[in-house]
Order: sequence, then C-alpha cells, then structure tokens
Amino acid sequence: MLIVKYRKIFYIISALLILGSITAIAVWGLNPGIDFKGGAALEVEYTKNIPSQDIVSASLAPLNLDTSVRPIGNNGYLVKTRSITDTERQSVVDVLSKEDGFSVKQFSSIGPVLGAEAVRKSFVSIFLVLLCIVLFVSFAFRHVSEPVASWKYGLITVFALSHDVLVPAGVFAFLCHFQGVEIDTLFVTALLVVLGFSVHDTIVVFDRVRENLRISKETKDKKDFEQIVGESINQTFVRSINTSLTTLLALVVLFIFGGEATRMFSLALLIGITTGTYSSIFLGSPLLVTVQKYQDGSKK
Repeated sequence: MLIVKYRKIFYIISALLILGSITAIAVWGLNPGIDFKGGAALEVEYTKNIPSQDIVSASLAPLNLDTSVRPIGNNGYLVKTRSITDTERQSVVDVLSKEDGFSVKQFSSIGPVLGAEAVRKSFVSIFLVLLCIVLFVSFAFRHVSEPVASWKYGLITVFALSHDVLVPAGVFAFLCHFQGVEIDTLFVTALLVVLGFSVHDTIVVFDRVRENLRISKETKDKKDFEQIVGESINQTFVRSINTSLTTLLALVVLFIFGGEATRMFSLALLIGITTGTYSSIFLGSPLLVTVQKYQDGSKK
C-alpha cells in the first residue's frame, strides 16, 4: 500500500527521469553508427608494437576520411570512417601496417542507402511493437470494465514503456556526447528486448489486479480500488524483483567479461530492464489508481 499511497513521489521521480532524458536527446542527440549513416569499420590488431590511440588517430588524420579510433581489447583498435573506396581502404591499411605485428581482423562497409533503410525499419519496428502491445493488453483485459476500462490498461502500459525507452536513450545521448559512443542496430534490438521484458512485468501486476477485482466482487468485501491495487503490487513485488535481479546479474557479467561488440548492448539492457522493473511497480500500477480517481472526480 505504501507504493500506491506515496505514488506522487514516484511520479516526480519518473517525470525527472523523462525530462532529463528528453533534454539530453534534444541537446546532444544520439550519435548514429555506420549501421544508420553508412560508412566503414576496420578492426585491427597488433601483436608486437602497439601504438597509442593518439598516434593511430594522428596518422590517419591526413587521409581526411572522418576517422574515429576506439580501442578493442588489449591490443586492437576499431577504426571507423565515412564510406570509402577500395583505394582509400588500402591507404588506411598502409598507414596502420607500419608497426610490426599488424593484422586486419575484420572489415565491414554499409552504404548510406542501407543506413537510411535501417533507420526507417528501426522506427517501424518500435512502433509496431507498441501497437501490438496496446492491442494485446486491451484484448487480455477486455472483461475488465470497472472501475478502469480495458483500453486504459493498454494506454498506461504504453506510457510506462515509453518511460522505459526514453531513459536508456537519454543515458546513451549522454554517453554519445561525452564518451563518443555510437548507437547501432544492437541498440535498437536492446530497446525491443526492454519493451518485451517490461510489458511482461507490467502485465503480471495488472493480471493480479484483475484477479483481485474478481475475488472482491465475488466475496463482496467492498474493498476500494486503491486497496486492491496496493495488495496486488505487494503480492507480485518479490517475484518481479527476483526475476529482474537474476536477469541483471547475467547482464552485469556480460558487460564486464563480454566482448567489446556486446558491451553497449548489455549496458542498454541493464538500464532498460532496471527502469522497466521500476515503472511496472512504481509507475504503471499506481497510474491505474490515479486514472480511477480522476474518473470519480477525486484529486487525492
């Protein structure tokens, strides 16, 4: 009951998180990787003499290829450039191969047309997922009409999910600006995973609310809606926390010991699932009570 009773405090916390995230995205933006804007990525390794990142960047600067250099592991670098020709690619390799023990581990290139297509498909994917969630929740709770209509469960779920997507996006806007992080299709994949995980957590609580409404109606115990929602949260609280913790522990291990390619992916999941667990308990369910009181004309 404490969560529902002090719901305005949690609303303020969520509002600050959303406002901060929107501000970060608006001011700094998200730095798209080659998956979205097109370009080339060259992963190189040095087994003997390992030049510093500054030396590698300085040696590539005269080529004017909009180069960025990021360390990978203990003896390698990921070099990203704009879209380049085979001749320009060979020039990059010639510059980097001046040190002994040099080798090219991987090369990939994406044209600007494919990058634009990836952006479009990413937005379409997120929109379709949200639409399907609204329809599914509305259908699943179609027999719940009092005191909150089923379609409002769907809208509250989408609002909570928007919160779960905005927060990791805001954090990554900060990382893009200050750490040079780039977002790619793995980031979009992480957001879609977060949406799936968060809606599962939210529906668990909502389903308990539905069940307790049925029991209350059958037993005629005359419990008010706020009390029913509070009891439903209490009954699912430990389950939701334990489920999230086991997932988060696995992601922490992946973030610390996993490869560079999955590091930002696991970080996005860490932030998103933590936020999703918070929103399903402290935001989505209390919003049911707020909507019900608004319907009844109560401001408490």
